Amino acid sequence: MGQIAEATLADGSRVPYVIKENPPRGGMKYTYFAPDQSYVVQFFNSPKVAKDPNVRKRIEAIIGKYNPTLSEQAGGARGNNDSMAKYFAARFCWPTAIITEPEFGIVCPAYPPNYFFSENVSVIPELSSELKGKDKKSKWFTSPRLRRFIKEQELGDFRAMVQMSISLARSIRRMHQAGLAHSDLSCNNVLVDPTTGGCVVIDIDSLVVPGVYPPEVIGTGGYIAPEVLETMELPFRDPDRKLPCTYTDLHALAVLIYEYLLLRHPLTGPKTYSDDPNMDDYLSMGPKALFIENPNDHSNRPQELNVTIKDLGPALEALFLRAFVDGLHNPDNRPTAMEWEKALVKTWDLLHPCENFNCAAQWFVLHDPQNPVCPFCGTRVKQDNLLRLHLKSPLRGRPGQWVPAEEVVLYHNMPLFKWHVLANTFPDEKADRSMMAYVCRYQGQWLLVNHNIQGMTSPGGSLVPTGQAVLLKDGAVFRMSSDDKGLLAEVSCGG
Repeated sequence: MGQIAEATLADGSRVPYVIKENPPRGGMKYTYFAPDQSYVVQFFNSPKVAKDPNVRKRIEAIIGKYNPTLSEQAGGARGNNDSMAKYFAARFCWPTAIITEPEFGIVCPAYPPNYFFSENVSVIPELSSELKGKDKKSKWFTSPRLRRFIKEQELGDFRAMVQMSISLARSIRRMHQAGLAHSDLSCNNVLVDPTTGGCVVIDIDSLVVPGVYPPEVIGTGGYIAPEVLETMELPFRDPDRKLPCTYTDLHALAVLIYEYLLLRHPLTGPKTYSDDPNMDDYLSMGPKALFIENPNDHSNRPQELNVTIKDLGPALEALFLRAFVDGLHNPDNRPTAMEWEKALVKTWDLLHPCENFNCAAQWFVLHDPQNPVCPFCGTRVKQDNLLRLHLKSPLRGRPGQWVPAEEVVLYHNMPLFKWHVLANTFPDEKADRSMMAYVCRYQGQWLLVNHNIQGMTSPGGSLVPTGQAVLLKDGAVFRMSSDDKGLLAEVSCGG
């Protein structure tokens, strides 16, 4: 262990940290770890930045009234309770304190261990040694060129990638609700763990508070919105220059989700715009940016696109078209983070396990029961394993009338939660994630077992006590709960 030093915080308290030669250094800051590695202290590379009073004001606001990892009672974001704060504390690496001595800096929690590469992660021993202890940046898991160097068990599966996408969309939605923009949302500033489906947003201290604290960074190549690239040469104060904001976050968010789900960049195709590589890159990501799956212009479409946005189901397909066709050069048309969150949750309920044990994806979106084929490996789901619930909500003020709510694809050992039981319930950070029921196949029959629902009724109208089950037969209709908000379920079997 290196020499122990102490940093003085803005409240006068002191925290120890370990001084080492050549500390990890990013574009803005360099980092030292606590003796127990539970937190880090970070100092700014530029003395000019460290002395800027606006930087301190920004960080004070970020640590305080805009902080989603603190309850409102503890001085954090408005509307935050303890459980919400705990939820987002696991999804942001949010600064916790300002350092005043020996120089200006911040204290942040250390990333959880699963966001660092452990040993033996690569099929190449030398690369494993090089990666050990480094951050899990998503490029290692989404770039076909880099993925081939990572061991299969580290890559996760398609369902984990959907889970990561939901987590990221929810985190950015919460940040935007607080009036903040990240300004440099990218593969470098979202660490991922495909084995668990987790992700954590980092580099929070440079957040933009629109109209109050302007952005300090432009972004990372491949994630910078086209309008920002197009106007970079204009003076910073020029009203026509486009700076990072929530709209540019929405471009980066869509790029990241596309990369997580389809393992490629949405704008990187075969089209060449200039013989100069730098100019070609500028044009392909800026003024001439063209979605590789643009339905009206195939000039940037790679020859082999085995899995496309159509394979992700109608909800995600529609949002990707809005993000990369309608909204690519028109920021107002980009889907919000909340729209991504809702579409991804809807898609989660359409996931089905692939019946090919050797399928790399292991899961796929079964959005078309007439063609239940895994797009990743071509395996068809057996007819006996095709099972869906069509959930309907009660129409307020009209007893006995129902409107479609959602569709859920079922499979063996699938859990159901409150949002599958009660209308107007959404699995956000406030949701109760206790299992309410589960699906199982027993002696050739499909059953929905009541684990913790009060008032579930059978198709014949009888009460189904906890521990008992409803037989899931084609055409069966039953109440998930007798609660006023209880959903009506209709069973479909086969294609």
